[in-house]
Amino acid sequence: MSKIAVVAIGGNSLIRDKNHQSVEDQYKTLVNTCSHLSKLIELGYEIVITHGNGPQVGFILLKSELAKYILPEVPLDSCNADTQGGIGYNIQRALVNEFRRKNIKKEVATVITQVVVSPDDPAFKNPTKPIGPFYTKEQIKEKGNWIIREDAGRGYRQVVPSPIPRKIIELEAIKNLLNAGFVVIAAGGGGIPVIEKNGKLEGIEAVIDKDYASSLLASELKAELLLISTAVEKVSLNFNSQNEYPIDKMSVKEAKKYLQEGQFAEGSMAPKIRACIAFIEHKGKEALITAPETIEKALNYETGTRITA
Repeated sequence: MSKIAVVAIGGNSLIRDKNHQSVEDQYKTLVNTCSHLSKLIELGYEIVITHGNGPQVGFILLKSELAKYILPEVPLDSCNADTQGGIGYNIQRALVNEFRRKNIKKEVATVITQVVVSPDDPAFKNPTKPIGPFYTKEQIKEKGNWIIREDAGRGYRQVVPSPIPRKIIELEAIKNLLNAGFVVIAAGGGGIPVIEKNGKLEGIEAVIDKDYASSLLASELKAELLLISTAVEKVSLNFNSQNEYPIDKMSVKEAKKYLQEGQFAEGSMAPKIRACIAFIEHKGKEALITAPETIEKALNYETGTRITA
């Protein structure tokens, strides 16, 4: 098989601003992202695309809350499944159109992906995963029993449990599609969280961090590259301060040091850095963090932040 790249697209990166949150707006953003992803095909990679779903799950939960006196509420695992289908469809459509434009002979398929977590994961007692839109202090007073936390200086968001992914149920299906030459969209939103109980799978109320799931998937596929597409062109130290300093390259040792110093916000850049570290420590060659519009430049070593051994 050709070399493999796992590309993780952030759920927040699909939403340009509060005035561009519709499905059509998100699709237009994906069209732009997919135009850059095709460069990986041209460089000889087989690619698996993962994606976040924090805002999108939050939208579904908000709609469900507003309609709870008319329709049954949507459980969190079903929200994950819904966003896998919806975002996966938009990525498929955007990629197929891009491949047709460039005359690239590739098929695309989305795999609805279940990911096993432990029911004893401490995350269930300490929700940390931000979902949904950002709120002001005044707005959060209206959110009833939601658990709300400040998110990297950008506002306040609902947080839910985010257990560590342990096993990807559909891994063999993903491998078979890759071997057949497909571009595969998988582990959307980190995967649908399930537990194994008495030999059966049961959905559970949580959202898995898509970067951790992407790292696990990249390791299981023995990928050469883990590319995390996010809202910034480079990772920075002292983010959002007068002393902000962008980083071109980090070793795993340096990345761990910066994490220990608290340089990267939880629920934002910290999980991405940990995911990259885990991938490199599981014999991955290189991890790359950059914005969707700078993917091509980053692949040419002109921008982005690289993490290596």
